Amino acid sequence: MRASVLFEQKKPLTVEELDLAPPRAGEVRVRMVASGVCHSCLHAADGSWKGVPVPIVLGDEGSGVVEDVGAGVDTLEKGDHVILSWAPTCGRCHYCVIGRPNLCEKRRPGQGVLLDGTTRMSLEGRPVYQYGHVGTYASESTVPESCAIRIDKKMPLELAALIGCSVMTGVGAVINTAQVPAGAGMAVWGVGGVGLNVVQGGSLAAAHPIIAVDVNPKRLEDARKLGATHGIDASKEDPVAAIKRITRLGADYTFVAVGSTRALSQACDALAPGGTCVPIGVGETGATMPFDVRPFVTGERAIKGSSYGSARTREDLPRMVNLYLAGKLRIDELVTRRYGLEEANEGFRALAAGELARGLIVF
Repeated sequence: MRASVLFEQKKPLTVEELDLAPPRAGEVRVRMVASGVCHSCLHAADGSWKGVPVPIVLGDEGSGVVEDVGAGVDTLEKGDHVILSWAPTCGRCHYCVIGRPNLCEKRRPGQGVLLDGTTRMSLEGRPVYQYGHVGTYASESTVPESCAIRIDKKMPLELAALIGCSVMTGVGAVINTAQVPAGAGMAVWGVGGVGLNVVQGGSLAAAHPIIAVDVNPKRLEDARKLGATHGIDASKEDPVAAIKRITRLGADYTFVAVGSTRALSQACDALAPGGTCVPIGVGETGATMPFDVRPFVTGERAIKGSSYGSARTREDLPRMVNLYLAGKLRIDELVTRRYGLEEANEGFRALAAGELARGLIVF
């Protein structure tokens, strides 16, 4: 099968013919239909995140069709349409049984291997790692059964790829992690692929106002189209002062969909008493920020991280599909540009330049 491979951080990806081992027990082989161009993959490629194993097939946001199943697989069969999830679940560990499967103990974040510690991809006998347990920048991929979530075949498979990360991460941060109530005021820093879905999550929750903060006027315009009531250009005005001017007391919930400590600091400062800040974006390895504890104690403010939108993937990914099919969740509007596999580097360039809401590699 063909895949776009990263051999060294800060170097371009190259398309290679790789060998793909058949699925072992508890695994499935998926023919890929589409993969999103995700910021986490850009961070892995450009060196922002340290310790990324190479060579590696990037991509943690994809969709496709099941081609083969390994022994013991009982939730999927050949021909099923699936969304790939980068968060495997065992169903038996502490976090799975208490209803927080996105924190499953079987996850191997950053290691580029499947649950048994190995990969199914290779080049001339040398292992090639799979980003996020899946590696979606490939025409086919062999993944754990729990990483392939069956969906309604009425869902356009190209668009379904975005549910696998950006949609679930953004919408889930609002409705699962923060559980924003109707009428609560919220603000989101960074309205790219994930941030736009935070805005959509706010609309689904009937939050008001929904304030978008960015330094790119085009992104602020996109956010308004998807439900933002206000847009703040942080390159021209202080977003904390602007939010307090709009809300009087500050936002009840703030979301940070970029890996910027400055944005996180602003989002904390913009909270109303009793408010909650939800960091979503992951910054560079080792990034820190100064933290004034007093306002969080005296004002009962909180910081609550959100990984994958606190997703229960078997339940929540099909739920996102149903919301799209019902016309309540907009995904077509998220796709700025489509690419072929050999154009992955151009997708990264456009993403880094702020030109994309979401790029989509289509096979």
